[in-house]
Amino acid sequence: MPFFDPGRTGLGRARIMMAGCLERMMRLRLVFHGAAGEVTGSCFLLEGQRGKLLVDCGLFQGDKRTKERNYGPFPFDPASIDGVVLTHAHIDHSGLLPKLIKHGFRGHIYATAPTVQLCEVMLPDSGYIQEMEVERKNRKLSRAGKPLLEPIYTAEDARQGMSQFRPVDYKELVQVAPGFSARFWDAGHILGSAAIEVRAEEDGREISLVFSGDLGGWNRPVVRDPEVPGRVDWLIMESTYGDRIREADGDQLEQLAPIITDTFRRGGNVVIPAFAVERTQALLYGLHKLVVEGRIPQPQLFLDSPLAIAATKIFCANPEVFDEPTTAFSQQVGACPFYVPGMIMAQSTEESMAINKVKQGAIIISASGMCDAGRIKHHLKHNLWRCESSVVFVGYQAQGTLGRQLLDGSPLVRIHGEEIRVRAQIHYIEGFSAHGDQLDLLRWASSFPQRPRQIFLVHGEEKALTTLADLFQRELGVPVAVPSIGAAYELEEVARVLAMGKPSSPETISLRAKLWRTYRSLADRLEELQRAGASEEQLDGVIKGLEGLKEDVSQLLLGAEN
Repeated sequence: MPFFDPGRTGLGRARIMMAGCLERMMRLRLVFHGAAGEVTGSCFLLEGQRGKLLVDCGLFQGDKRTKERNYGPFPFDPASIDGVVLTHAHIDHSGLLPKLIKHGFRGHIYATAPTVQLCEVMLPDSGYIQEMEVERKNRKLSRAGKPLLEPIYTAEDARQGMSQFRPVDYKELVQVAPGFSARFWDAGHILGSAAIEVRAEEDGREISLVFSGDLGGWNRPVVRDPEVPGRVDWLIMESTYGDRIREADGDQLEQLAPIITDTFRRGGNVVIPAFAVERTQALLYGLHKLVVEGRIPQPQLFLDSPLAIAATKIFCANPEVFDEPTTAFSQQVGACPFYVPGMIMAQSTEESMAINKVKQGAIIISASGMCDAGRIKHHLKHNLWRCESSVVFVGYQAQGTLGRQLLDGSPLVRIHGEEIRVRAQIHYIEGFSAHGDQLDLLRWASSFPQRPRQIFLVHGEEKALTTLADLFQRELGVPVAVPSIGAAYELEEVARVLAMGKPSSPETISLRAKLWRTYRSLADRLEELQRAGASEEQLDGVIKGLEGLKEDVSQLLLGAEN
């Protein structure tokens, strides 16, 4: 929709002035709206001369304050987004897509076919959890006479939103928004995960940005090894385990087997909180191998998560993306490698509650992986206080989650309003993680045919971010930035500053932020005036604002040249 009517004198003046500013300001812009200085809420916005592209739109997970951010408005207009590319189905990358659609996004969401299949079950499940949480909160608010909450989105919202998803093949170049095309490369993280190479058209040139999504490691179970895109100008890369080097392959089963046998010997249960997608399937695959090899006794194995059950079926339906060892094991046992003999899958609430009657010899796998929601809370409630039982964590636990409290050694935790004494043995096995460790991340980043202009590190806690940044700058000789939430980079300016060998001053950064806010406000006001048939007098204030904007642009450019 045009902002200006050139047939009107005032609007014509505004158009000319704005165009001069935009010529200098509207370059390719990268904005970090999530997973910046933190692990969850992945969301990155690319603004070009012709369109806007969103990379991921994830749910914020963690403590109460962090999760409350999911209820606030987006820092951009969802209706203005032309397209979305999704790296993978995990909720911290996909979980706010139904909200994006609910608030006006009408474009397409591009992802690999397995990612689309997983989102078909994961996003409605996320909506259902939010409905249940809001229902519980509203009972308290109602009794207190306070205003009631609404879910961020419902299960039905999520189901309806799936019509906007478009599956793409790995390595297929797809037009995803005006001025943007994308190619998906196997990230080796979970089924269907991808590092996305985005090609942006700017002033007749093509710029390549690579978003790693979450990266797996080499020689990990189930999924294939990560692939490296052929070209990159700007690299936006995760750093979850940027400060850690994981145990050698196979060590996770060596650790798990004695935990199981010792717990059974004590007369207890093994409770494993696990993400429903990938982590659960990697566990089932490992347990299947331990049973076949006779390294653990035949357990009572319960998979208590409708989402994990549905996800496991999707994994079984996509054997073409398995790695060679998983394919070979599947052929050996003559079945899907994730279906352990004797495994009981609890679909209903009644089936889940019946597990609580089993006091010993059981392995209970349930979600959520960070223990912040779902059926796992009930199993922890029935086993944490028992010294005979064990709790085994097999994945990352965000700050503020129940899982993190237990890992940090809390002697007392609150579950469903009840204080529970922690007497069970608490274990952490890092080797099951679907994230690559520091060496994996370095290997991947150093495998590009040519070095990127700059690396932006995201999706990590402070220690992981700073450690990996130091390592990359030392080993790769590439400038590394660690953006904060809301940070915006005009990549043309970044390239110019890098070429000059000096960073932008705080004053320059502040001025650019001011310019952008001013531009957006004036552009919105001009559009309103156009619709209203504004007079020359009514345009004076906007034109004065544009004159000030022009002056600020000149100051900025003068400062950059000096």
